[in-house]
Amino acid sequence: MTVTEYVRGLVRERAGNRCEYCLCHQDYVLGRLQIDHVRPIVKGGSDTEDNLCLACELCNQHKWTQTEDADPRTGKRELLFDPRKQRWSEHFAWSADGTEIIGLTGCGRATVNALKSNNDLAVTVRRNWVRAGWHPPELGD
Repeated sequence: MTVTEYVRGLVRERAGNRCEYCLCHQDYVLGRLQIDHVRPIVKGGSDTEDNLCLACELCNQHKWTQTEDADPRTGKRELLFDPRKQRWSEHFAWSADGTEIIGLTGCGRATVNALKSNNDLAVTVRRNWVRAGWHPPELGD
């Protein structure tokens, strides 16, 4: 089964055209945000709307087929953030300058680690978005 254009539209609308992992907006990234399988097909996931989210290319490339990673603080394996079942603001916050994603929970820290959310490119781009007044986004989740 493949993801239909109708379902892709629903996923984009539900996400507000933002990556559901790093919250970057479609208007500020090169290329289109991608449809991501929260639980990858190779790990038993499906193409249904409740298993799909919107992801930027960087987050999607780093996540790939991962569903868990180590919490850098405890070393414990944690499931990665699931935007269908969890609220972003319960697991993440923005640094004071708005350029880094801070993991608040084991899940949040493991996700930041797995997706390399604070890599040099992402932080540099966010710094420029902050200067332009585009970032960090209002959290209405």
